Amino acid sequence: MWAGGVGSPRRGAAPASTDDLFARKLRQPSRPPLTPHTFEPRTPRGPLLRTGSDAGEARPPTPASPRARAHSHEEASRPAATPTRLFTDPLALLGLPAEEPEPTFPPVPEPRWFAHYDVQSLLFDWAPRPRGAGAHAETSSATPAEGQPGSSDLLLGAPGFVSELGGEGELGLGGQVSPPVPPALPNAAVSVLEEPQNRTSAYSLEHADLGAGYYRKYFYGKEHQNFFGLDEALGPVAVSLRREEKEGSSGGTLHSYRIIVRTTQLRTLRGTISEDVLPPGPPRGLSPRKLLEHVAPRLSPSCLRLGSASPKVPRTLLTLDEQVLSFQRKVGILYCRAGQGSEEEMYNNQDSGPAFTQFLTLLGDVVRLKGFESYRAQLDTKTDSTGTHSLYTTYQDHEIMFHVSTMLPYTPNNQQQLLRKRHIGNDIVTIVFQEPGSQAFCPSTIRSHFQHVFLVVRAHAPCTPHTSYRVAVSRTQDTPAFGPALPPGGGPFAANADFRAFLLAKALNGEQAAGHARQFHAMATRTRQQYLQDLATNEVTTTSLDSASRFGLPSLGGRRRAPARGPGAELQAAGALVWGVRAAAGARGAGGAGAGGPDGAEVACLLGVSAEALVLVAPRDGRVVFNCTCRDVLAWTFSEHRLDLFHGRGEAITLRLDGPPGQAVGELVARLQLVSRGCETRELALPRDGQGRLGFEVDAEGFITHVERFTFAETAGLRPGARLLRVCGHTLPSLGPEAAAQLLRSAPKVCVTVLPPDDSGRPRRSFSELYTLSLQEPGRRGAPELQNEGPGVTLLPSTQQLLHVCLQDGGPPGPGDLAEERTEFLHSCGSPSPRSSLSDEAPVLPNATPDLLLAATAAPGDGREAQPKQDGREDSQTPAPELRASFLPRTLSLRNSISKIISEAGSETLEDEWQSISEIASTCNTILESLSREGQPIPDSGDAKEAQKPDAEPEPGSLSEKVSHLEGMLRRLQDDLQKEKADRAALEEEVRSLRHNNRRLLAESESAATRLLLASKQLGPPAPDQA
Repeated sequence: MWAGGVGSPRRGAAPASTDDLFARKLRQPSRPPLTPHTFEPRTPRGPLLRTGSDAGEARPPTPASPRARAHSHEEASRPAATPTRLFTDPLALLGLPAEEPEPTFPPVPEPRWFAHYDVQSLLFDWAPRPRGAGAHAETSSATPAEGQPGSSDLLLGAPGFVSELGGEGELGLGGQVSPPVPPALPNAAVSVLEEPQNRTSAYSLEHADLGAGYYRKYFYGKEHQNFFGLDEALGPVAVSLRREEKEGSSGGTLHSYRIIVRTTQLRTLRGTISEDVLPPGPPRGLSPRKLLEHVAPRLSPSCLRLGSASPKVPRTLLTLDEQVLSFQRKVGILYCRAGQGSEEEMYNNQDSGPAFTQFLTLLGDVVRLKGFESYRAQLDTKTDSTGTHSLYTTYQDHEIMFHVSTMLPYTPNNQQQLLRKRHIGNDIVTIVFQEPGSQAFCPSTIRSHFQHVFLVVRAHAPCTPHTSYRVAVSRTQDTPAFGPALPPGGGPFAANADFRAFLLAKALNGEQAAGHARQFHAMATRTRQQYLQDLATNEVTTTSLDSASRFGLPSLGGRRRAPARGPGAELQAAGALVWGVRAAAGARGAGGAGAGGPDGAEVACLLGVSAEALVLVAPRDGRVVFNCTCRDVLAWTFSEHRLDLFHGRGEAITLRLDGPPGQAVGELVARLQLVSRGCETRELALPRDGQGRLGFEVDAEGFITHVERFTFAETAGLRPGARLLRVCGHTLPSLGPEAAAQLLRSAPKVCVTVLPPDDSGRPRRSFSELYTLSLQEPGRRGAPELQNEGPGVTLLPSTQQLLHVCLQDGGPPGPGDLAEERTEFLHSCGSPSPRSSLSDEAPVLPNATPDLLLAATAAPGDGREAQPKQDGREDSQTPAPELRASFLPRTLSLRNSISKIISEAGSETLEDEWQSISEIASTCNTILESLSREGQPIPDSGDAKEAQKPDAEPEPGSLSEKVSHLEGMLRRLQDDLQKEKADRAALEEEVRSLRHNNRRLLAESESAATRLLLASKQLGPPAPDQA
């Protein structure tokens, strides 16, 4: 083979290339033709390359020597030889698909063990790539369905726009996934990780940087240090440092550093690092220089100067950080009549039709602009130059002013209608309302640089009791997808408050998502750079970082440094710790095979685990592909480099970690044990007996209800209350109840992944499952309805959410039922369990009100009929039916009263009141459980020994006294609440009286001043003294 090409220059073009090495050997000439000898070194021939590595890629050109450059005119006359691959993948030779390269592990952000405050801090890059190569490159992350614009009778596809016509779902780890149901958050709505982020509405607000309030919450108004400078690589930089001290439960002092690093990129490093993971320092803490050398090694410390003490500095930093937070939005509304479709036709509609008026009435309130004091969205509220009325509303703490085309000034004989287009054309989100019979909207007909999102709404049967709407969405290609997700076909939506909330959430999320588009991203970057440049130039002192370290500024000092907490202290942070992983949807079997389907594709992600949430973030496009709360983590199965995580209803994801065998997986498991209630699963291989049975019974949710004695299942360790998570390599949610039952019946050898019950023998459920169960009817699993037990007993929705007790009949439970379920109150501010939460040394943020979690409990029965005693007598301690019927209505009434008190108390209830309510509720629950048990004595809290005697007789009087005592406590609690309400009303009345007196005194003072001025004018100037 010749260095300059494939064939000999004398024999012309070479024959067609082949992968047959024997044929290539035959085609090679036996003796190469003589060529002029040169002293140039021959081009070294590289090794054989496989498909998918460097095969076919362009190599850097070898620098030519002077002799070669002298003969370059000869080489130019020769035809260029087509490069050929030197080797082909053997799989391709056999007709199989080529082997794809494995995705690489993303680098872990610096510094290690830094607890990030929010999601965008995970994506902070010390060497940001240019726009479009990585950061916010949403167009590269679009699915194939999004790459081509779709069309329907509402919306036409256009170049540069992406259409959403319904049924798209949201982008998840395995592609398109169904939208989450409360209390789960959509992926795009996850922001803050260190603190709980609860879903307070059916439709969540997405793409909001809620972590922008970090400086205001933890720095503003507190002692801290600010350093500014101009770094050669990063440009203008602003750093804020603050040392915190917290008292641990064991009496020690915990020290940590809160850090903010701001560069010209829109992502900010926010978070905390514990002093225990830093290098040893003096007793009063590390100096700022030593701290930044560890946290920000790529930042040049010589360029930083201490910020001035001017009050302008913290105000400027607040503005810089919170410029992405805006609670005032403007949305344009265009009116399209029947038969219309162009921009000029919609702008020239002078009046509103009945269908459009009905839509506006549903959307907001018509307000008079003159004298309007709320958000006006550049509308004139003094001279009516922009119209007399407009549409205004509020939604989830946001003020929304609509620029309605028919309410803006109309100019006759003007096709452009610039007075209207001046406002609507500058709105990012535009709602296009279509009457029945309108033409399909095409976004390319709108000529504007700011309008990035169009929400097309078409009315059906307007001005009738059956009015409904359909919705389609068109957005620019550089605007990421946003929720809420459209149903298939875009509707129909009934004309009610739910549709209004859906449309307003869609509009707010669309404007927030459009901020990631290239145009607005560049504008925000320039604004941020100007703020940082001004701080680094005009708001610094002459104190360098070295001088600050040498003089030991007091804000980073404090008490003596506490002794280290030992190994594992870095895992006890409240913020998100990060690992680089390759993640895939669905758990994998022992052989590494996926659960089937498209879930086997791995995605390079950053895994963040905080005390509240677990997220997977794709660093390539900066979007969250998976999230769940730590309370939803059920269990995990791990090996040296892989971990299968089960969450929610039993769904699973596979995480593959890099590094030394077992190191990263061990760290992740230790972190999960601290922040979640999950545990390790067990892998069991269950053979069948001689009759083909497995020896256990399972319900539709996967809970083991009965295990037969002396079977392989019992020998393997299967117990009632355990939960099946995976059957023969398939997770239960992916199989479904029928397929799982068929697999258990037909598989010759069943391999299951089992979640063992908790320490008390109760089955484990996630928080989302408990939340769903609390909203369901109490008569699930075949238990009788509570309102049938006593006359006139009704359950309020708040009662069902607070207490959920399944009472049993006198008969035995069925094979698919759990023997017993009871309510357990777990307070978030109470004492944590050893494996369910952070240790006592870790900072835990308490909630304002306790979390009421419902836990299911499995009784020790085997699910069959009750066996008689050995002496042949039935249990004499069973409460009489008339006794149960007499106490049940009173206890249920107590429970409903507790729910009413909680609903009336609201969020201002004190902690001791919560404790009293929970104690009463727990006692009511104990009574109901005692009444529901057949064949068990009613325990007496005063004498535990007598309750354990087998021959003890029931004492109805003691139970009656207990209920009466509860009723008395409840009455006293109601009286105290009524007294508190009366005192509050009296205090409010006194405040109103004081305000009234204040206004009266102010009016009297103004009147006296006026009279004094009039009297002085009437007296005139004083007469001059005569000599």
